[in-house]
Amino acid sequence: MGVLTVTEEFTSTIPASRLFKALILDADNLIPKIAPQAVKSVQIIEGNGGPGSIKQMNFAEGSHFKFVKHRIDKLDEPSMTYAYTLIEGDALMDKLESISYEIKLEASPEGGCNGKNTSTYHTKPGVEIKEEEVKAGKQAAAGIFKAVEAYLLANPDSYV
Repeated sequence: MGVLTVTEEFTSTIPASRLFKALILDADNLIPKIAPQAVKSVQIIEGNGGPGSIKQMNFAEGSHFKFVKHRIDKLDEPSMTYAYTLIEGDALMDKLESISYEIKLEASPEGGCNGKNTSTYHTKPGVEIKEEEVKAGKQAAAGIFKAVEAYLLANPDSYV
């Protein structure tokens, strides 16, 4: 099994606590509402929504993928850190055992936030992941992030 780790840093004008509430804590409700063309629904299939829980994300009609299941590994609201692992679904493309993600948000002096997203791809034996495949997933995630950010900018009283 091979391992590829990619770390990205980003900034937002949205305060860290607001972004964490929308992007992490209420994502199951918010994302299907603001990006129905991408995500049809998200449901907890096992657990209470905290660490160890399993969630299934169902993608919208016309998507390249039908669903993914992920396990919540860490949910630390005070430190605004969230980690989860994709464990099943067609987004793993029969090439990956899993993909682990860790997202950390911190308040910035300007009032917005700085974030860091680390993705670790665990490939199946003998499989090499291509940079284009990683980029495609990152672009989809960036689109969801931008949709949440736009929603928060347009709705300043949400998630305060």
